[in-house]
Amino acid sequence: MSALSALPFLKPVHLRSPRSSPGGQRRHTLPASEFRCLSPEDAVSVFEIEREAFISVSGDCPLHLDEIRHFLNLCPELSLGWFEEGRLVAFIIGSRWDQERLSQAALTLHKPQGSAVHIHVLAVHRTVRQQGKGSILMWRYLQYLRCLPFARRALLMCEGFLVPFYQKCGFEALGPCEVTVGDMAFVEMQHPVRGHAFMRRNSGC
Repeated sequence: MSALSALPFLKPVHLRSPRSSPGGQRRHTLPASEFRCLSPEDAVSVFEIEREAFISVSGDCPLHLDEIRHFLNLCPELSLGWFEEGRLVAFIIGSRWDQERLSQAALTLHKPQGSAVHIHVLAVHRTVRQQGKGSILMWRYLQYLRCLPFARRALLMCEGFLVPFYQKCGFEALGPCEVTVGDMAFVEMQHPVRGHAFMRRNSGC
C-alpha cells in the first residue's frame, strides 16, 4: 500500500463545480483543487515556479531541474503538489535524512533508512502568493508526515527573513546551519513529528 492510499485526508482532493453545456448537458471539467504527490513528469512545472520564486531573491534555486527529477524519482511520496484547474500552483519536495543535523550532503542525498524528512523547498506560484497557500500546503504536508511510520522530525534550512514564517508553521530554530551555498548562510529549523500511534488510530492512517 502506498503512503498516500493510507491517508484519507491526503488522497487527491477533487473539488468540482458542475458546469453545463449550452444544451443543458454537464461537461467534464478539471478539478478546481487537487493535492497529490508529484511525479517526474511534473519536474518542469516545479522548476519554473521555483526559478521565478528564488532567483529574483537569492540568485539561485534550492534544487535545479536535474535534482528535482532525482528526488521525484527516488522519493515521490515525500513531495506534495497543489493543483488548481490542473495547473501546479504550489509544491513541497522532501527526502529522508539520517543524521541529527543537516550537512552539505543533505542537499543531494536521499537516505532511505532515515527517520527525518528534509524539506528541500516550498514554493508558490507568483500569481497566487499572499493568499496563505504556503501555510496551508505546509500544514497538509506535516499532517501527512504524522502518518508515516518512520517519520520522527521534519528539518529544513532557510534564510533569516523566512524564520518567522516557519515558526508560524510550528518549526523551531536550531541555530545556524552547517550548510552554505556560495556566500549564503542559513538557519536550521525542526518540527517534531509526534504521537505516531495515536495519530494512526485516530486519523484513519
